[in-house]
Amino acid sequence: MDDSVATGGHVPVMLDRVLELLGPALSGPDPVVVDANLGLGGHSAALLAAHPALHLIGIDRDPYAIEHSTRRLSPYADRITLVHASSADLPDVLARAGRTTINGALFDLGVSSPQLDEAERGFAYSYDAPLDMRMDTSQELTAEQVVNTYSAADLTRILRDYGEERFAQRVAGLIIRERAKEAITSTKRLADIVREAIPAATRRTGGNPAKRTFQALRIEVNAELSALEAALPAALDALALGGRVVVLSYHSLEDRLTKQALTARTRDTSPPGLPVPLPAHQPRFRLLTRGAELPSEEEIARNPRAASARLRAAERIRVDD
Repeated sequence: MDDSVATGGHVPVMLDRVLELLGPALSGPDPVVVDANLGLGGHSAALLAAHPALHLIGIDRDPYAIEHSTRRLSPYADRITLVHASSADLPDVLARAGRTTINGALFDLGVSSPQLDEAERGFAYSYDAPLDMRMDTSQELTAEQVVNTYSAADLTRILRDYGEERFAQRVAGLIIRERAKEAITSTKRLADIVREAIPAATRRTGGNPAKRTFQALRIEVNAELSALEAALPAALDALALGGRVVVLSYHSLEDRLTKQALTARTRDTSPPGLPVPLPAHQPRFRLLTRGAELPSEEEIARNPRAASARLRAAERIRVDD
């Protein structure tokens, strides 16, 4: 995709708030920040512009994202390290970069604008395209394989757990019946099958009934939740004293995992009833946000894709002896 097309309508979500939260952690002499979901590089470009001494390590599973951001961030070429990898590989990425600690980490989760807008990627139910949904186009597993080879029980589990689909069993059952007639290979056919499986009364509310199924398949194909479960604790472990993490999530599953990971690090685990808290059990982090922060109405008007965003942040306040 041409750069002007790729970035012309792209507005980084909650950019001012991200810069505000990460800024205090990046004021030292040689700060390092990890952008664990680089995407189009909008947040990274703003961070590099705001902090002239900053070195940025950008990670993304999508080869296009790495290619595009390499061009976009070329004015800062001597201050960036961009890596084609899953965020789950964060410890290895830091080790190869020779960084034992970092000062900031940003997680901008979910699917990126180009992935949604390029019909051939198969992420969107609004286009008729091959059932693909791979963020990393070099991996083998596709949505087509999931839809046509997984058992009814596994499809039901994925739709229920990753899509929060109330009618998961009905949808999975119809997929099984339809694929027995002919393999399901297109987004349109899958969306039509889901629509047929959902009761008519439900179809009349809540937007496109295929939304939850497509979300579930995307999460399964790209192992998104397991990547977050590995990457967020690794980023927290790597933060220096005063280091900060910011997480932008776009559905309740991501936000729930983020909340759990941050809460576990910001809680005093001393046994109840002690007159003095035990140092070893005192929290290593403090929350910088009260609950999940939401984008403003003005931002949503400018950038409708920000509507589902939820932001949480934390700061390291103590290091282990």
